[in-house]
Amino acid sequence: MGIFDRLKKGLSRTREKISSSFRSVLRIGRSIDQDTLSLLEDSMLAADFGPATTEKLMGVVRNGWKSGEISEEQEIAEYLQQHIIDLWPEEDRRIHFADSGPTVILVTGINGSGKTTSIAKLGKYFVDQGKKVILGACDTYRAAAVEQLSIWSERIGVQIVKHDQGADPGAVAYDACEAGVARNADILLVDTAGRLHTQDHLMRELAKIQKVVQRKIPGAPHEVLLVLDATIGQNAVIQARQFSEHVSVSGIILAKLDGSAKGGIVVGIQDELKVPVKFVGLGETPADLEPFDPATFMEAMFAE
Repeated sequence: MGIFDRLKKGLSRTREKISSSFRSVLRIGRSIDQDTLSLLEDSMLAADFGPATTEKLMGVVRNGWKSGEISEEQEIAEYLQQHIIDLWPEEDRRIHFADSGPTVILVTGINGSGKTTSIAKLGKYFVDQGKKVILGACDTYRAAAVEQLSIWSERIGVQIVKHDQGADPGAVAYDACEAGVARNADILLVDTAGRLHTQDHLMRELAKIQKVVQRKIPGAPHEVLLVLDATIGQNAVIQARQFSEHVSVSGIILAKLDGSAKGGIVVGIQDELKVPVKFVGLGETPADLEPFDPATFMEAMFAE
């Protein structure tokens, strides 16, 4: 199954919501009027584009209508898609690799977001590219977190550096960096403790891990990826904003997109926070992770 088909399948709930709404709003051969725009706005809000982003995109549609670029309702969807795609510079969506030595990627997110599974998927993605991957199990506070990551490491065939539950996360990060350099790893994926912005001690641990990897590997961490649960809609934007206040989030993995009817949240995150979604999770297996491409994503979202 190609990327488009995988995205189309994963976005089925969002597409059903958008397509059914748009089909009831956008009729072939009918001219655009204020009622059309009001119904279109309701449809976008229902798909969790978010109030601010919906208002901005509705402004784009209204300007296109007033300028004569679009005149019939059936033209709106394609016009809207192109303007949404333009929100994402290609460079922002790429993983920034180290010039030499292991590329260190810290992965963070609250418990229950799909963080551990996303790390496994990310590891599998890089393994399939022929890269040598090592996992650093620095989520030592949550019961069974190290065990879960160990199981995933076996399934995807990568090495893992771990200590016992309750160990110092900074010490695990130190050992993981040493292992990454000594074993000539291409990618070091560092799992960090699931946290909320109000958990100051865990935020301090994340800062500590960052300092450890910075001292051990020049330029690290090269990416800080935040895992967000697509099913929570606008709450994902709130979480992303809160994390960005504490750490330099360079990209987002949007997990559980296949179980959500709120795929418009991808657009809201980029528009409001300027933090690019770099990967989307579309299922439960290690292969169910795709690099985010806005053109393919929007085509899949609006497909019949």
